[in-house]
Parts: sequence; C-alpha cells; structure tokens
Amino acid sequence: MRTVKIGIIGCGLIANDKHMPSLAKLENVQMVAFCDLIPERAEQAAKKYGTPEAKVFTDYKDLLAIEEIEVVHVLTPNRSHASISIDALESGKHVMCEKPMAVTGAEAKAMYEAHLRTGKKLTVGYQSRSSAKSQLLKKMIVGGELGEIYFAKAVATRRRGVPTWGVFLDKEKQGGGPMIDIGTHSLDLILWLMDNYEPESVVGSVFHKLKDTENAANEWGSWDPNEFEVEDSAFGYVKFKNGATVIIETSWALNIADGGGNLLCGTKGGADFNHNKLRINGERDGSLFLNQLDVDPNARELFRGEKMSDFEYEAKQWIHSIVNDIEPLVKPREAMIVSQILEAVYQSAETGKIVYFDQE
Repeated sequence: MRTVKIGIIGCGLIANDKHMPSLAKLENVQMVAFCDLIPERAEQAAKKYGTPEAKVFTDYKDLLAIEEIEVVHVLTPNRSHASISIDALESGKHVMCEKPMAVTGAEAKAMYEAHLRTGKKLTVGYQSRSSAKSQLLKKMIVGGELGEIYFAKAVATRRRGVPTWGVFLDKEKQGGGPMIDIGTHSLDLILWLMDNYEPESVVGSVFHKLKDTENAANEWGSWDPNEFEVEDSAFGYVKFKNGATVIIETSWALNIADGGGNLLCGTKGGADFNHNKLRINGERDGSLFLNQLDVDPNARELFRGEKMSDFEYEAKQWIHSIVNDIEPLVKPREAMIVSQILEAVYQSAETGKIVYFDQE
C-alpha cells in the first residue's frame, strides 16, 4: 500500500484530539507539514506527529505549495473552512475539512463546485457515520426493515455543556453556537440514514436565554457572558419535498433533565438511538415489540473486526478512499445540504419567516 503524505492546517484542539492521533496510527500515512497562526502549536504538532523533516508554517499557502503533499486536513475555525479548502483543492490536494463544511450554504456550494471542477476528493468530518451502531442501522434501513421513513428527530442537547475554550463563543469565527457545532452532527447522521437530501422548507427558532447567567453551573466551568456571542439553544423544523419531516433540537445550555436521543419513524418500524444504545420497535404477528440491540463496536462495513475508535475509523476509511480512488463515507454534496439547512434555521429565526429552497 503506497504512502499518503498529508499536510495539517490548524493545529488546535480538534487536530490534537481527533485527526493527528488517528492518522498517526496508519502505517501508510506521513504527516509532512503543519500550519498554524500560532507557530508554537505547529512546531509542537510537527515534533509529536511529523516526519523528521516535517515543515512548519504560519501561512497555509506555503504548505499548499509543497508538491509531495497529496492530502490536506483543514482543521481551522469554521469561518475559514471554505476559503482554505477551495485553495487546497485548486492546488491539487484532496481535502478533509472538519465539520461543519462551511458557515453559509453559498460557501459550501463553492467548495462542492471546486471539488467537481478539480476532480479532487473532498470530505467532511462527520464521524457519527463511522460508528458500528450507525452503520448497522443504515444497513437495516437500506434493507427496508423500517419501510419509508417519514419523520425523524435530530437531537444534540446538553443541559449545561458550553465549551468555554478556543473560539466556540465567537460568532464571527464560528458562525453560530450549538446548532452549527453539535446540531450539525445529528442532522448529518439523520439525513444520511434517511438518504433524503431534498429539503423544501425550514422554520427555525434560536434562543439567547441563559447565556447572560453569571457564575453559571457548567461542565467546563462558568462561561463569561461578555464573550458568549452565539445562541445557547436552537431548533429547526425541516420539511422535505417528499413530505418527510425532520425536527432538529440542539443546545449547550437548556433546562432539560433528559434530552432523549435521535429517532426515526418509518412505515414498518422505528429506531431510536443515543450514545451506544440502539433500539428498534415495530409490530409482528399482532404484537408490538421493542428490541435493544447489542452492537459490536468493531462490526463496521470496512475493516470488519478491527478494534478502533470512530475517529480512527473515519481517518482510515478516508485514506482508504484516496488510495483506492473510491468515494469517501461522507460525500461533499451531502455535507453541503447540511450546511444549507443549518443556515436556513438561523435565517428563519432572524427573519421570522419560512425559508424555502429552490423548487427545481
């Protein structure tokens, strides 16, 4: 198996917690260049994960100029995802962009078009698809076990889970709060399971009710109300062209004891799942049933039986798609639709109106 040389753009928390450790476990990967606006972070990343000759930059365009780099991971704040990813694609690199794909639907579309124009692969870091539970449920749905799925809930709610580090609370850099941060994961997973990427309209509600609380109880310590520029909770109602409906529920701070989990309702059965639990309900021989499945965490579609985390599986299948010239698990058009729906939630909340998608 040939070696894939990778450049890392953005050496912050998501790079250190997810991408670089996962890539480091792959024998056919070499991280040969690192870029960050804070040079010390890039230097530390290069020392820990890079080849002996790894280069360090503060300008990502210098990294893109290195011809031997085949793949770039864009791990920067949300606002710069589109511009860096497009430049990377145009420079002849395949791109893994951390979620969300972009802050706006137009930016996401521009990334998708750059992928088509250049012929380079583009994927987005939605690791929820990489879990064995998600892949088993997908297989069941494709096999028709739930029938036609016409209602679903994409849930990512925290009672008090406001991230107080980095730029999470900075609206200019991130574009939003929990909806664009964690709601994007749940929405991506639900749309992928339903295989429905034809939204018709969106109604959204965005709240700033708890963010001004002084000395608030919070998993990661009290937040500074003066720095909390984004919403603390947001909700969306999405109607699709075939009549299906998805409700999005997301929060960093919400007075809720138990937010429940994602659910799918079909004509033959339903499913609900949260964390490692997957339950299937339905009717058989005149009786209703509810089964909780004990899913083997290593029983995925690729690399079946290999023990690895969802982060590691995401990285391995992505590099596998490069080496074998096949589509990655997360396709760019799918991620583009997620970004367009998220933007519509914010737009609807701001205007108080329904946002309609093109009827073409």
